[in-house]
Amino acid sequence: MLFLTDEEVSSLLPMAEAIRLMRLAFEALAAGTAQNQTRRRLILPTGSVLHSLAGAYGNYFGTKFYSTNPKHGAHFLFALYDAATAQPLALMQANYLGQIRTGAASGYATDLLANPDASILGIIGSGFQARSQWEAIRAVRPIREVRVWSRDPAKRAKFAEEYGATEAGSAQEAVRGAHIVATATNAKDPVLEDSWIHPGTYINAMGSNIANRRELPGELVRRAGLVAVDSLEQARIEAGDLLLANSWDNVVELQTVSRNYDPKGITIFKSLGLGLEDVAAGGYVYEQARQKRVGRPLYS
Repeated sequence: MLFLTDEEVSSLLPMAEAIRLMRLAFEALAAGTAQNQTRRRLILPTGSVLHSLAGAYGNYFGTKFYSTNPKHGAHFLFALYDAATAQPLALMQANYLGQIRTGAASGYATDLLANPDASILGIIGSGFQARSQWEAIRAVRPIREVRVWSRDPAKRAKFAEEYGATEAGSAQEAVRGAHIVATATNAKDPVLEDSWIHPGTYINAMGSNIANRRELPGELVRRAGLVAVDSLEQARIEAGDLLLANSWDNVVELQTVSRNYDPKGITIFKSLGLGLEDVAAGGYVYEQARQKRVGRPLYS
């Protein structure tokens, strides 16, 4: 059984390849040849939480499990198994695995639903996940202008410097007139207003997967002509953006979506993160690690 660190996982999983893997995984889910198990949470009185999500795709199945505590942070691991024999194959640190596959899922959805000529990207948030949103969206669209806003001026300035973005003076300034908007925050309340978003805009909302938190206002969610989610079952449990908007008539699963840019409407991808996505990405990382002799035996 192989053990891989975060740094090794990151070096083996380029964004363009991860986007391709997400496309194949969702196509397999639509064809009935892949499986996904929604996230489970074990909540302790101390505030610590154990999260787990699982999936099966191709030659592999696996589960990602991670612990969180509001005062002490989060710790991510992913276990990969052989689908034919159930033999354990690898244990990976999964911080970067989650970051890259989350960005890649947004990249895949963006490729399906955003204006093919989109050139202006507005990002709300400047942390860990905002970086992979930037990378994935730029991989599928000819982005020439990036505007970023977040509550932390230091992080905002660092993001702008590292990625050639313009620091916006407000969230509104970052997103008004943008062809694509990405929200990657830990906000409890909406970070956008409905009036800021013009017809033809595509939105990736990925910062919340808790039922009582949201990044998007209900008016915007209800105005959207299409809201795609990676899993409808999981969305009904933890997609606060949709649950608090009480809007489901315009919601579809990403696996059912074909290329469909609507220049007259608002389109949203509400990303929650699936165990299937981890398995698709983790299986590829394992194969690359074996080929390149990266990692170390956990036991023999």
